[in-house]
Amino acid sequence: MTKIKQVQITFDCADPERVARFWCEVLGYVVPEPPEGFDSWEAYKSTLPAEDLPLSGFSCSDPTGAGPRMYFQRVPEGKVVKNRVHVDVRAGTGLVGEERLAALEAECARLIPLGAVRGKLLLADEENESCQLMQDIEGNEFCLD
Repeated sequence: MTKIKQVQITFDCADPERVARFWCEVLGYVVPEPPEGFDSWEAYKSTLPAEDLPLSGFSCSDPTGAGPRMYFQRVPEGKVVKNRVHVDVRAGTGLVGEERLAALEAECARLIPLGAVRGKLLLADEENESCQLMQDIEGNEFCLD
């Protein structure tokens, strides 16, 4: 048996820092400290040549250590198809019916001002509870469930 207990979720994107900071707001994650010798990421970036911006990679992590680290890497191509893997943000865990719908709507309303885009609301059926489809600031799909 493997002893690996931690995973990292990696996103391809155009602006890694921007997408990382979005996910920090969604999940309550934090960005790492700036490189040694710099008081802020802005101070660090001010020393880089323009062709190195936006940063080629940026990360964020769960401050409790419970959730996976998320890494965002700059790629030249844009998103063109639906994700094959996506993040589920557990906004309505344990809730059903109208109470679940209200929790999903409240979380959706919190995320839209951050740049998230509301997708289709999938209503509960015989097998699944309701789920709100969403997109992050670069169009990556995720679910509020």
